[in-house]
Amino acid sequence: MNTRGETVVLVHGLWMHGLVFGLMRRRLGRYGFATQTWSYPSVRHGLAANAQGLARFLASLEADTIHLVGHSLGGLLVLSTLARHPDPRVRRVVLMGPPYGGSRSAATLMRVPGFSAIVGRSMRDWLATPPPQGLDGIDIGVLAGCRGLGLAGTLVRLPKPNDGVVMVDETRVAQARDTITLTVNHTEMLFSRHCTDQVAAFLRSGAFVHSPDTPDATRQT
Repeated sequence: MNTRGETVVLVHGLWMHGLVFGLMRRRLGRYGFATQTWSYPSVRHGLAANAQGLARFLASLEADTIHLVGHSLGGLLVLSTLARHPDPRVRRVVLMGPPYGGSRSAATLMRVPGFSAIVGRSMRDWLATPPPQGLDGIDIGVLAGCRGLGLAGTLVRLPKPNDGVVMVDETRVAQARDTITLTVNHTEMLFSRHCTDQVAAFLRSGAFVHSPDTPDATRQT
């Protein structure tokens, strides 16, 4: 696979496919980023198997520099991959709505008969093990949402603020270089222009845009 210079790899979340990044890819392209998507069996395969698959995909890229953007479970998979299979070309990572510190939504659904299977093996593996360490040298940015509209939010009582699936507190990553909360829900992150603008800003500079003039943005405290 021949990709030159700098490449951004987009990794989707649970129950999704790389096609969901179509709009974000076009917008990132206008910023000058070359993008790739990577799809994986988010329900059937465990975290280790999917991490190995992503590592193989990254190894196939001929880019000098690689950045990664992961949505929800995709962000957790990105971190797990980099901890298990380090790639020195990876410079920056943006995690969008990552349930890094656990998932009340998933944990609650797993206790309901018949729902454990739809949570998927990769998410269950993440919840059962400590978060990965050893990601020094990689700039991590965390983008959370605070519009509490979503299927999980109707089934599970989530403390505010949340994005309808993941609580803002669950997205906190101690190693993050910068964090921001936008007024979007969990799925809306994939299609919001403001989210893409913030992703592009972090990929370029290692920081989000924190400004009174930035639409729908608030600092995470």
